[in-house]
Amino acid sequence: MPRLHPFRRGWLLRLAASRSFQVWAAHIPGVRRIARAEGAALFDVVAGFVNAQVLMALVELRVLHLLQDGPVAVPQIAGLCAVPSERMQILLQAGAGLGLLKRHRDGRFGLALRGASLLGVPGLQAMILHHRALYSDLADPATFWRDGRDTQLARFWPYVFGAAGAVDPQVTATYSELMAESQVLVAEDTLRMINLSGVTRLMDVGGGTGAFLAAVGTAYPQVQLDLFDLPMVLEGARQRLAASGFSDRLTLHPGSFRDDPLPVGADAISLVRVLYDHDNSTVLRLLRAVHAALPVGGRLIISEPMSGGAMPNRATDVYFAVYTLAMQTGRTRSASEISDLLQAAGFASICIHVGFRLFITSVITAIRV
Repeated sequence: MPRLHPFRRGWLLRLAASRSFQVWAAHIPGVRRIARAEGAALFDVVAGFVNAQVLMALVELRVLHLLQDGPVAVPQIAGLCAVPSERMQILLQAGAGLGLLKRHRDGRFGLALRGASLLGVPGLQAMILHHRALYSDLADPATFWRDGRDTQLARFWPYVFGAAGAVDPQVTATYSELMAESQVLVAEDTLRMINLSGVTRLMDVGGGTGAFLAAVGTAYPQVQLDLFDLPMVLEGARQRLAASGFSDRLTLHPGSFRDDPLPVGADAISLVRVLYDHDNSTVLRLLRAVHAALPVGGRLIISEPMSGGAMPNRATDVYFAVYTLAMQTGRTRSASEISDLLQAAGFASICIHVGFRLFITSVITAIRV
């Protein structure tokens, strides 16, 4: 909506909410086009949950995988998925409606470009299946917004409560694998936005099994690699980074930044998808710990999806904001909010790099003074 005087804006909103105006607008050329577009956008919001469940079914039943080699007839794919043909017909039709599948003239279904792309995005299928926990937390949305306690996501991400939270090896392995897969694209986009030339030692704090360090190690062969994370996570990191050939320049530091001081010696520290897992008090303590661990002139890199702030955006202010809220300790912040926390922790030369894929990441860099 264009910027209007508050009185005119209020009048326009009241007009748009009037059923008689909506009926009139549907018959007036020009106005009808706007009304149709707004109606379609509104229906897209209303139908969002069903769209997500269709996507979940296609991934869980591995329909997209079964169509990788070419179009398949409905009865055949129904048999492979153990779904009645008439129900599979509806699911495939819905997948085509979402642009994930393509219906051919002979009635068979194959992959559309969007569906093929989904298969190629690292970690996306795992994240879609993981959404079952979020859907459970949102099953009663009014209660979720009023209370939000005892969520499944809080139990899935126990590390947010400190080292004492991550005690189940199976849970730790599951979330470590999900972090590693989802951070591949984050690492790629981060390194497109920043230049680490001149950095001699980078410590990734809360870096899981080392997906970001692996990307840095490949792009910058001269950089020494340090990883600080929970002891139960580091064994997976050791194996991953050793397989990538980085053992000779890798140092692992077991600990929890909620409970332990950060090691010194690195001239750059990265926090990749870390801040939005925690509340402001924890983030400020972490940033002050990073400030203490860096030398004067040392560099901090923060990479994560960020709220649009005064200009909310659909990717971060809906999906990530709700997801981090369900974690109980998390919060999706704007670049401005993060900058304020950085200044409070003693950092200067704060630079915001707006991501070209906001749903993947944006980056903020700062210098220790």
